[in-house]
Amino acid sequence: MILQIIDICYMVAVVLFILGIKLMSHPDSARRGNALALSGMLLAIIASFLTPGLNNIALILVAMALGTGGGLYFAKSVQMTAMPQLVSFFNGMGGAAAALIGLVEYGDLPVDEVGKGAVLMASLVIGSISFSGSLVAMGKLQGVIKDININKILAFLVLGLAVALAIYVILSGEPQPVLVYVIVLISLIYGLAFVYPIGGADMPVVISLLNSLTGVTAATTGLLYNNMVMLMGGILVGSAGLLLTLLMAKAMNRSVANILFTSFGGSSAGGSADAGDQIVREINLTDSSILLSYAKRVVVVPGYGLAVAQAQHAVHDLEKALEEKGVEVLYGIHPVAGRMPGHMNVLLAESDVPYDKLIDMDDINEKFPSTDVVMVIGANDVVNPAANDDPSSPIYGMPILEVNRATNVIVIKRSMSSGYAGIENALFFDPKTRMLFGDAKKVLTGLVSEVKSM
Repeated sequence: MILQIIDICYMVAVVLFILGIKLMSHPDSARRGNALALSGMLLAIIASFLTPGLNNIALILVAMALGTGGGLYFAKSVQMTAMPQLVSFFNGMGGAAAALIGLVEYGDLPVDEVGKGAVLMASLVIGSISFSGSLVAMGKLQGVIKDININKILAFLVLGLAVALAIYVILSGEPQPVLVYVIVLISLIYGLAFVYPIGGADMPVVISLLNSLTGVTAATTGLLYNNMVMLMGGILVGSAGLLLTLLMAKAMNRSVANILFTSFGGSSAGGSADAGDQIVREINLTDSSILLSYAKRVVVVPGYGLAVAQAQHAVHDLEKALEEKGVEVLYGIHPVAGRMPGHMNVLLAESDVPYDKLIDMDDINEKFPSTDVVMVIGANDVVNPAANDDPSSPIYGMPILEVNRATNVIVIKRSMSSGYAGIENALFFDPKTRMLFGDAKKVLTGLVSEVKSM
């Protein structure tokens, strides 16, 4: 009877996971989706305590308390600019947990259990790769780890060695504890070699893929324990992460293989424009406020610079000030703007920007020709017209926000520095473009005052 209750709880939990993920696909329902998924996880945890013969409950509760406390602290204290790093860190912890479970369970696994041995080795290898790779991705996003060129063939040989040793351990029919630890070490090394060469601009895609791998390890652990909720939850995370990876690669007009096995996006990337041969046109706060106040439609294009300056509240204040003058204000959101999928959506939602003002790339591109002013705040690569106009550019063919089709463009930046992809932005030299240099928060606050005083 107890086992049947546990199975029913697990089934309900899986349904809540599915509904939660579905609701998270739209900003209006994302919070409810998150609450449903959280409810499913709580139900699964409670049901697990009903498992007959469960031991060390006190240690389990202590571990849960430490994990919950740490998670709440980091989630509450982390800056929005560091949210991608936190996601990568949490993802790495999931991979580490799967690898540790594999190490613990190997000692109790009968050597003739080939099927379970294969599942366990998969948890060890994939979990270790996800752990070390996620930590490198976190370091790259934080700016403390630079790109390191590593021979791809050598990296694959390292992975091949880990897989070969895992197969040998499975088929040997004898305990191989030393080799198991060697497999973990080699897998950790491959995780480093896998992520180190990939450019910083591609980290969101890498994090999504690593998240998918962590889901796979959760699923394999579920197979190991014959636990339905771990199996189904892992499958959901793995498939969702893979789909997101493919969608982001499509948004960049690149294949996943191109992202993973080339070094595009590093700081050494060259530019397609020579700043010395171009004219930069500047604008001041007063002229900017006049241009904005007498516009019929203004489109704001946010980027990572907006998050760095923590200017999301200031831009919402400017939005409200312009709307009081009858100006329509919308936000153009690129699928890979920021440092993780949905980064800009979350950032703007934090400042209570209405969800219906956040317009996806395809829809907002249709509105640019009838837009009086586009205000680019901290975005760079996602508005670079070289993606459409310059076949020699590394980003040629990448779908972008076509802001250069608007009547006027104001770009708020600290300097003329290139974006995360390390490519010169031809938009900055467009005759329609005016550069408004300064910290985004200070500039936007100044614009609010100027607009209100007019």
